[in-house]
Amino acid sequence: MAALPGETQRLHQKRPLWLLSSVLSLCIGLLCYMVASRSVEAEADALFSNLADSTRQNIANHIKSYTDLLRGAASLFRASDEVSRKQFQRYVQHLNLQQNFPGVMNLNYAQAVSETQRPAFEAAMRQRYPAGSDGYPAFAIDPPLSPGARSEYAVLVYIEPIASAPEKFGHDIAIRPAVAAALAHARDSNTICNSGLAVPMPGRPQLTGMSVRLPVYRNDLPTGTVQQRRDAFLGTVGIGFDLALMARSVLAEMPINNVRLTLFDIGTLSRQPLQLPRDASPLFDSVPGGAKAPWWQPAQSNRHLSSTMLIDYNGRVWQALFSVRKSDLYTRLDLFLPWLALLVGFGVSMLLYTLFHTLSSSRWRAVDMANAMTEELRASQLRLQSSHQKLRRLAAHADHIKEEERKRIAREIHDDLGQNLLALRIDTDMLASRTEHSHPRLHARARATLAQIDTTIRSVRQIINDLRPTVLDLGLNAAVEWQAAQFRQRTSIACVVSENHDDIELSDQCATALFRILQESLSNISQHANATGVHIELEKSRDSIALTVSDNGVGAAIEGRNQPGSFGLVGIEERIKLLGGTFHIDSSPGAGMRVHVSVPLAADASRYA
Repeated sequence: MAALPGETQRLHQKRPLWLLSSVLSLCIGLLCYMVASRSVEAEADALFSNLADSTRQNIANHIKSYTDLLRGAASLFRASDEVSRKQFQRYVQHLNLQQNFPGVMNLNYAQAVSETQRPAFEAAMRQRYPAGSDGYPAFAIDPPLSPGARSEYAVLVYIEPIASAPEKFGHDIAIRPAVAAALAHARDSNTICNSGLAVPMPGRPQLTGMSVRLPVYRNDLPTGTVQQRRDAFLGTVGIGFDLALMARSVLAEMPINNVRLTLFDIGTLSRQPLQLPRDASPLFDSVPGGAKAPWWQPAQSNRHLSSTMLIDYNGRVWQALFSVRKSDLYTRLDLFLPWLALLVGFGVSMLLYTLFHTLSSSRWRAVDMANAMTEELRASQLRLQSSHQKLRRLAAHADHIKEEERKRIAREIHDDLGQNLLALRIDTDMLASRTEHSHPRLHARARATLAQIDTTIRSVRQIINDLRPTVLDLGLNAAVEWQAAQFRQRTSIACVVSENHDDIELSDQCATALFRILQESLSNISQHANATGVHIELEKSRDSIALTVSDNGVGAAIEGRNQPGSFGLVGIEERIKLLGGTFHIDSSPGAGMRVHVSVPLAADASRYA
């Protein structure tokens, strides 16, 4: 079937702009590519930062284990007045340094020797430990100095295992000024010391020897003051470890390859600010000479990730720079994810455009259908409103008939059954009086019958009040007071009535409706509210009357009034609408409920009947 002219015109006007949509989709795809790339890079950066921090913590743990080892060795010297070379050798053998403390080359002890003690000390060492004893070479203080050159020496006398550094036996470690200053500070403060300098290892350039030392004092002398510590000072126990071996073992534990680690000593903790000169030489570099750029800016830094952290090295601070190429952190999925994001972004954008074009091209059909449905909806709405009015009139008529029928039944019960029961009670009372002395058994039976008749009369009166309380004939005020009293008696819940006007004159329909609303509200409170107090307000204004029933119960959500099977509040609302009044509820869980109705004084639902 040929398209109509209007339809053809619409198709020409909605012709898809494929070129523009393709460019827009490509831009969205590129945006997705950039977002995915940055996300991958951010994840890689976070991963590298975590790994670097874990490695830093691992290095710190190694240093702590070395410190604990040093304290244990110091305890050996402090536990005895004199520790022989054999005892020291056995102690170190039991430690099994190679297995338990990776990187530690040896434990050693440096004896403090004054210039005056030097000749006797050298002679005693040569006599006590001849050359070749326990694998040690001949003893001689190194470097040899002319007498009077220095006043104090720190001579290495024990090195275990000696094979790790035989050339250091007899070496005066205080020959270097920085080491001498660190030893003096350790002696005076009784703290661990290190100079921050690498220990020269002649003939072994692959090693980066580092040393940490702890002072040892005589057991029988006090060490409370600086002078006392100087007088009791014997020497220092130390450890020598290979920084390069330790650092490479830590790097080997990282799950990524090709991570570069560079360590610098930037001074003591007391030095502020902790800042490294640009021309400083590293203590350790896992890629020696492998990078032309400075340590703080790796070559091709846009392709690298770096992280700088500080490590506490027994009173000194190391600065650790971790760097790695980004490509070493990426998985195969990370490399293809940005391109996949570009493809998905482009495809989804094109798909959405196609869907939008399809929807827009059929808009005219939807508009026609909407217009037709709108007309039909309006007609249905009019029919629904008419039906609703009919239902409301039917409900009003049903309520009117129900109330009239209740009045008729109550009147007939009162006139017929009530009068008959009253006559029966009089006869029975007379019978009981006449048989009181002559026929005891008949008298007892008559009294029982009289009591049963009284109970029946009370039941009949209650039924009459339930159908249509006669107290309504005395006015709405009296009916409200009576209903509140009945509620208090029946539920033992405190119920207070307040009113601002006596003898409110209303039509019988309006008074009955308000009374039924009060009954329904009190019934809801007794069944669901768990309240301990109820307040009823009856207020008359110039042209309306308001009834408010509030309680201090558990309350309820307002939406509960529309639940299936819940007709109490719905019935109240319908009664008020029939009277042309208003209906309002204030309630929330745990805050009680307040039902407020207001109707005009001239309201009369009988007009709907």
